[in-house]
Amino acid sequence: MKPAQILVIDDDQEMRTSLGHLLQSAGYETHLVKSAAEGLAALQTHAPDVILSDVQMPEMNGLAFQKKVREVSHVPVVLISAHGDIPMAVNALQDGAYSFVEKPFEPRRLLGILKNAIRMKRLIDDTNALQNRLAELTDLERVLIGKSDQIISVRDQIFDFALSRAHVIILGETGTGKDTVARALHDIGGKPTAPFIPVNCATIPPERFEETVYGTLEGTGGLMAAADGGTLFLDELDSMPAETQAKFLRAIETKTYQRVGDAEMRSVDLRVISAASPQIEQQVADATFREDLMFRLNTLVIELPNLAHRGDDILLLFRHYLTHFAQLYELSSPHLTNDDVSALMSHPWPGNVREMQSVAERRVLAERRGGGSVRQAIARQTTARSFPGTLREAVAAFERELISQAIRQEAGRMDDAAASLGIGRRTLNEKVVKLALDKDALLKR
Repeated sequence: MKPAQILVIDDDQEMRTSLGHLLQSAGYETHLVKSAAEGLAALQTHAPDVILSDVQMPEMNGLAFQKKVREVSHVPVVLISAHGDIPMAVNALQDGAYSFVEKPFEPRRLLGILKNAIRMKRLIDDTNALQNRLAELTDLERVLIGKSDQIISVRDQIFDFALSRAHVIILGETGTGKDTVARALHDIGGKPTAPFIPVNCATIPPERFEETVYGTLEGTGGLMAAADGGTLFLDELDSMPAETQAKFLRAIETKTYQRVGDAEMRSVDLRVISAASPQIEQQVADATFREDLMFRLNTLVIELPNLAHRGDDILLLFRHYLTHFAQLYELSSPHLTNDDVSALMSHPWPGNVREMQSVAERRVLAERRGGGSVRQAIARQTTARSFPGTLREAVAAFERELISQAIRQEAGRMDDAAASLGIGRRTLNEKVVKLALDKDALLKR
């Protein structure tokens, strides 16, 4: 991989040279300039991965400079100053700076901050590049957006299974898109114009199973007849009552059914696609779901990943839904800040893609009021304050966020996390206890 490029801006030649030596020894390419004006010009010609800028500079200071950068680029800006204080740092971060470092700085801490900023920049670059490809994606890729290995595998399985008439079961948590995959299997199959009949297994009363599924002699159509020649989609299979399971098994095994009040047996040609949570396998083990029915339905199996495990797909999907809802409500698509990206990547997404759609819609609707953030949309807040009320609370919240991010990015290696933060291991341990941080919980996100 090409070495990351860092643009350094400092009007002090000695400091500029010293920073250049430090960064080059760490393996970075550097471009050194002495003013904000030169920095803006270099931003266009050198495409840096991160900008390291002094705050105190003539003509245009670092705070004004980083605002200019935000107007034309998403390159993260790290500000350094010998005259900084907490209000200045808070203002800089509010205005979009990635981080704020006081002089004299500890080299390992500065290098850790720059390393994290570069990761953030390249992640955003990757998602922007993927977004630009949306117009070229196949129909299936438009439905199942993503580049993660898990979602690519799912798309491959859909292509492989679509032309088969074998039954398929789709396993995934709530909101992972099981119904979307079921529809894609049907649409890509050899009979896309054939009927696709979805049914929620939890909504079929056992006492009305026969008339609902088989129909009646008087003419009430049943699900079997409706799906003949096509697909019967059994959603929430794990919610099917026990007494209903045996009746479904017989119909699927024999491919025949008998309408209520009718002596004639009717044959049916259909494919069954089922959807269930992964817990259905435990239900089979516990004998609360029929093993023979499971064996009949799981000839082919597709397992859908949780959204939190799909890595870069999270940003790509969120941008897609922002664009969708912005067009729907005729609003501008919100710009994603570094904090927005951090919120998206750290959220556990218990509701998966379905939850993300709701968050994106709330974030777009917040534009009508002139603002908002992803964190607020996730928390379903509409009038949240940007910072805690007191300075002590603000510092604690800031430390909690930085330490949490460092622990996650260093995969729980506390020595490395302490080094990236520029503090000792003992100090880090003390802060983890003081801030009531749960390391194991952080690493599960």
